[in-house]
Amino acid sequence: MTGPATPPSRTRRLPRPHRPARLRRPRRPVATPVSRPVAPADRFRFPDLLGEATADIGSRPGRLVMTIVGTVLGITALVATIGLAQTTAAQIARQFDANAVTQLVVTPRTASTGGGTAVAATALPWDAVPRLERLAGIESAALLAEVPLPEAVVTAVPVNDPSQPPSAPPPVYAASDELLDTLGGQLSTGRFFDAGHDLRADRVAVLGARAAERLGVLRVDTQPSVFIDGVAYAVVGVVASVDARAELLGAVILPTGTARADFGLPAPGDAQARIAIGAGPQLRTQAALALAPDDPESLEVNAPDGRSELGRDVQADVNEVFVVLSVIVLLAGGVGIANVTTLSVVERVGEIGLRRAIGATGRQIAGQFVAESVVVGLLGGLIGSALGVFTVVGISVVRDWTPVVDPWIALGGALLGAVVGLVAGGLPARRAARIEPVDALRGGT
Repeated sequence: MTGPATPPSRTRRLPRPHRPARLRRPRRPVATPVSRPVAPADRFRFPDLLGEATADIGSRPGRLVMTIVGTVLGITALVATIGLAQTTAAQIARQFDANAVTQLVVTPRTASTGGGTAVAATALPWDAVPRLERLAGIESAALLAEVPLPEAVVTAVPVNDPSQPPSAPPPVYAASDELLDTLGGQLSTGRFFDAGHDLRADRVAVLGARAAERLGVLRVDTQPSVFIDGVAYAVVGVVASVDARAELLGAVILPTGTARADFGLPAPGDAQARIAIGAGPQLRTQAALALAPDDPESLEVNAPDGRSELGRDVQADVNEVFVVLSVIVLLAGGVGIANVTTLSVVERVGEIGLRRAIGATGRQIAGQFVAESVVVGLLGGLIGSALGVFTVVGISVVRDWTPVVDPWIALGGALLGAVVGLVAGGLPARRAARIEPVDALRGGT
């Protein structure tokens, strides 16, 4: 037999062991953000600054005129002196260019023979004139050669008077018809022979002024003649002056065709050309190639250099002198602006203190005075630039010059006035910014 069933035992939970309570760190109190007052935005902007500066300038017209006069004089002197420097430099350069050597001469190089006689290595061609005139920079060209007449008698009468003392005859030259234009000559009477006389080998002649006086030929309307070895040559003109080859004033000049036909002239002596200013360096090589392409070294070309070095030196010296004078006058104008701005600061101490008391900062006070100086300088620069340009134009008209004024100089003069005002007003503005409100209100008026 089985015994009675035992009831299931109940499980008891054992008590948990006692644990000490965990200590917690005390929390730090969170700091409550303190609201700080927000600085108000600066309402004194650039338009306000400009308005204050211009309003104060307009309230003192006498001081404005006095300040502008100094700046106007400085900028006027600067623009006028630089403009006059450019104008006079251009005039000086033009005078140097007008008197510069513009003659090119091509002659054959001589070579010595075994007997010590010098002969030309290569003769110039008779068509040298059209060859040279095809080159850029050649304005006119002519041939010139002395006719060898060792025993020739040149007189103005057909009969040789043995009672007259012997005298050396004037030299005889052969030339082409463009000689007078090439050498810059002037006729006192008559005319110069032309290409037709040269082509037909007409027996005509032109006398230099000294040769005409020596031979007693002063007029050509009576159809005078000169006799070379008893052959008559009609005198058609008398040369009064030449810019180059002054020996022609004492000579008898014949056409080249006449000299070739009557005296067997073998070749031209040299080629003379009038060139443009500055074309000498390039024509020094081109002329020899044009006249002797197979042997250019056989010809000697005498050509001037570019612009005159003396002209450039004088122009540079004039510019330096005028620039130094301009800087001196401009400094005087800047000192005037600084003095007037300093005086304005001294007289407006009370106003400065009041502005500082109602919240204006030192930077705003300084900006106001700097703005006033810049506006005054700019206004004086504009007026001075205009007067400077008018001065240059007026003097140029009186002197019959061509005025030369760079537009950037006039614009730079106006801007330079503003820069001078900025620099001149810097120190007084800094002084005004350092004034304390209390001291200004105590001592100001």
